[in-house]
Amino acid sequence: MASVPKLRSRALLLQLRSYASASSILSPDSKTVLTSKEKTRAALSLLKTETNPERILEICRAASLTPDIHLDRVAFSLAISKLSESKYFEGIRRFLEELKTRPDLRNERFIAHSIVLYGQAGMLHNAIATFEQMEQVGVPRTVKSLNALLFASVLAKKYDEAKRIFTDFPKTYNIQPDIDTYNTVIKAFVEAGESSSGYSIVAEMGRKECKPNATTFQYLIAGFYKEEKFDDVGKVLKMMEEHEMKPKLSTYNVRIQSLCKLGRSSEAKALLDGMLERDIKPNSNSYNSLIHGFCKEGKLEEAKKLFKHMVNHGCKPDSSCYFTLIYFLCRGGDYETALQISKQSMEKNWFPNFTTMKSLVEGLVSIAKVDEAKELVAEIKEKFPNNADLWKETEESLSR
Repeated sequence: MASVPKLRSRALLLQLRSYASASSILSPDSKTVLTSKEKTRAALSLLKTETNPERILEICRAASLTPDIHLDRVAFSLAISKLSESKYFEGIRRFLEELKTRPDLRNERFIAHSIVLYGQAGMLHNAIATFEQMEQVGVPRTVKSLNALLFASVLAKKYDEAKRIFTDFPKTYNIQPDIDTYNTVIKAFVEAGESSSGYSIVAEMGRKECKPNATTFQYLIAGFYKEEKFDDVGKVLKMMEEHEMKPKLSTYNVRIQSLCKLGRSSEAKALLDGMLERDIKPNSNSYNSLIHGFCKEGKLEEAKKLFKHMVNHGCKPDSSCYFTLIYFLCRGGDYETALQISKQSMEKNWFPNFTTMKSLVEGLVSIAKVDEAKELVAEIKEKFPNNADLWKETEESLSR
């Protein structure tokens, strides 16, 4: 029998080989051992461009991802999305089952996360099997894994299965639903276009002494707006009052976004004005929804006014707000304003995509602002030298 020191030395050697292997995949040019965070960042960078399914799995294995860390969860999700797009379902199953054998992942947190990943891939039968087999691998089921299974059903768009799981599994496995359980099944009804069924869930919550929260009502509000049942929106707002809940920013944002999706941005703007009168300060999400809504409706002047109002009142636009406005201003032929906002965005190191910027450059040329167009191309090429060839044809036309 090998001595303890020899066993330790062998384990250390295997660990060092594992580190070396990970480093060679995640950072081929580096001989230094990567930290856990560096591995994940390198993996994310590689996953964004990798298309070979087996190579995607190799990258994930090399990074030793864990669901305990947010960045790792992002990498998991990206990998599963890319593998699903490639219809590499057997590879997904093999990978997730393989991960369950890792000693550090034999816990409910990982099992719940793998259930969600199966749902994301549309592999709900595997998610259910994982839930049902939990005790076989020594991990007890709790409401956390039940909620993960319900969420997986919603992700997989298997709404009838979500209803069945909600009805049968708590009794079968002796699990008491909590607020997240009820909210997730309400979301399933909403996604299925059956928001009215959410009333029965709220009633059951009352019988089980589980108090609804803001999310409960926000799901219902969004669902009724989507189904254009405006009277029911009023009923839900009344229910909130009965539960001594005043609409806060998050509820206003759901209403604003829902109205904008319906092409009723003027009504959404009236809600924003009402918020300001009640001293409820809008955030970037409030303005983003409205700006996108007005842009889609072709009301660019309203969108520009809101953008200005947003900045003047100390609410900082995020990158998506800049990109949305620049894109629609170019479509509307307002290239001068698009250029101004592009400059503001690029000062923050936020560059719109190539298609939008090409549209802006061509638009500037069309209004005889060739010098501005050339400066813009030069700045973009300096920032993204690897994409410089994309601008070759455009630059040739600018030189004529």
